[in-house]
Amino acid sequence: MSTQYVEAGVPAPLPLRTIGDIRAALLAGHGFPGDKEAFETDLQRALEGSSEADLTAVATVIVDYRGRIRLYQDPDFDTAVQEGIDLAMRVKREARGE
Repeated sequence: MSTQYVEAGVPAPLPLRTIGDIRAALLAGHGFPGDKEAFETDLQRALEGSSEADLTAVATVIVDYRGRIRLYQDPDFDTAVQEGIDLAMRVKREARGE
């Protein structure tokens, strides 16, 4: 039998197997600003544009928002974004000769 553990401060991943799971996560505040409303709009648009035999667009929306929720949960995401912003600012300063 193996023992599972969770690192301190790292939340357990949310179950995101169904559209209901994604909706619940977005309603609970997981995801980026506007994702809750955008998910419903994107899902509706994908459903309207899909045929009964091809739900690829619907699957794409689900995968996209599941990834967005996972990114939002990642404790290192904010740090990575800030590092990218700092790098871009440094490159701009260097290009201006500062």
